[in-house]
Amino acid sequence: MSGVLPWRYIVVEGVIGAGKTSLAKLLSARTGARLNLEIVEENPFLDKFYGDRAAWAFQTQIFFLLSRYRQQQRLFQSELFRDAIVSDYLFAKDRIFANLNLSDDELALYDQLAQILEQRILKPDLVIYLQARTQALMERIRWRGRSFERDIGADYIESLNGAYNYFFHHYRATPLLVVNTNDLDFVNAPRDFELLYEQLLDPFQGARFFAPA
Repeated sequence: MSGVLPWRYIVVEGVIGAGKTSLAKLLSARTGARLNLEIVEENPFLDKFYGDRAAWAFQTQIFFLLSRYRQQQRLFQSELFRDAIVSDYLFAKDRIFANLNLSDDELALYDQLAQILEQRILKPDLVIYLQARTQALMERIRWRGRSFERDIGADYIESLNGAYNYFFHHYRATPLLVVNTNDLDFVNAPRDFELLYEQLLDPFQGARFFAPA
């Protein structure tokens, strides 16, 4: 199905393994929008974090916060922002991981920095939140076989899944499309992508839910 999307800046979000990067790439290819991908592999603390979360959470979190902030500033202070953009992360979601992984003292310090940076971040026109069961997420994580994700346990993904659901249940900053992806495969089943794309052609306010049979 063809059609011009009414959204200029779209963000795709979801727990690790939800398929946000794959969907962002498909949307970029279909619409010609500039693709903005989160830089994950460059975090030097990530391997250590998955091996010992308590010991390395703060370093990992601060690196991600500053890395995402620098990326956002480069993107939106350049002439490239004249183009439509599809991104595979929401800057505000950094707080989900911080609240889940940091101690009280670490979180207090994190908050001081995050509050300053968040004031300088442009909000998207639409956020697409990809939901999935923890079992489905674990299967996708194992399938893609990233070395730094090999130590991720189901308990952590279950906690993260709950934190994401809570965050987006209370999310009001922009229009939000919540997509149940348990039985969807945007990459290998073109019809699934077309069904989602149809949802994006119609502008709306508030939250909308999409869970095709």
